[in-house]
Amino acid sequence: MYGKSYINQHNVCHRSPPGRPSVVPRAPRGWHHDAVTTHAPQLSVQVVAHRGASEDAPEHTLAAYRKAIEDGADALECDVRLTADGHLVCVHDRRVNRTSNGRGAVSALELADLAALDFGSWKTGEPYRGRVEEPDWEHRPEDREETSVLTLERLLELVADSGRRIEMAIETKHPTRWAGQVEEKLLGVLGRFGLAAPATAAESPVRIMSFSARSLHRVHAAAPTLPTVYLVQWLSPRLRDGRLPAGVGIAGPSVRIVRNHPGYVERLKRAGHQVHVWTVNEPEDVDLCLELGVDAIITNRPRAVLDQLGR
Repeated sequence: MYGKSYINQHNVCHRSPPGRPSVVPRAPRGWHHDAVTTHAPQLSVQVVAHRGASEDAPEHTLAAYRKAIEDGADALECDVRLTADGHLVCVHDRRVNRTSNGRGAVSALELADLAALDFGSWKTGEPYRGRVEEPDWEHRPEDREETSVLTLERLLELVADSGRRIEMAIETKHPTRWAGQVEEKLLGVLGRFGLAAPATAAESPVRIMSFSARSLHRVHAAAPTLPTVYLVQWLSPRLRDGRLPAGVGIAGPSVRIVRNHPGYVERLKRAGHQVHVWTVNEPEDVDLCLELGVDAIITNRPRAVLDQLGR
């Protein structure tokens, strides 16, 4: 078994037998459950860091999430995928080609394979709006944990150790060869952190998001008090009246939908649903979301949005 220093250095742990916990989490004692959440009436919109502060630092890395916490984000968003050896890692794409120096599908790679890759250096020369981006972080190859592959357990530990209330919006990615095993593993990890069975949705610091209604159905069937968010990229006729899949209480429309169909937000609200909009980076889109009364703004630029809100 590897020691704690190896876990801290490489953001991985010993390989456990299938179905066994991969780390011994420090939560739930570090989690803050006593604040008002987005699932109860509130006076201001929640600012959610999309893949961390991903405009400033490489998405889905400790560097990005540390920056988001420092920036004052109310919540952190992450995507989760299941590795070949059964670990949940925070990676958006099906393949690692875009955001690392490796190649291949996450589902076909083991955690040790992913831990050997660099998920940070691509950001230093990324073309951004017609210029070479000057990221608000410094890539230090010797500090591997900051830009190594990030496990969901490690991210939850970071939040638990933050010292304040930070919510989590966790997105399951489908389709995948692992199908329902993703939700099973996810609920197992949340359970070890004391987060899988909140007394009510209003008290939960975690919500599960997906474009897959089937994924959300699996979550709701196993953990009925865990809030779920149905992500919407295209406004199909069956969704126009504000209905959502059974058991889902939060809609997650794209900012493009909100721009083109602002009345959709009102219909969702009238149906009793909350509205969490992604990905909102432009000041005029932030203003639109505020005007429409959305409940959460998911953004790559949490500090800029907070500044615009006067927070």
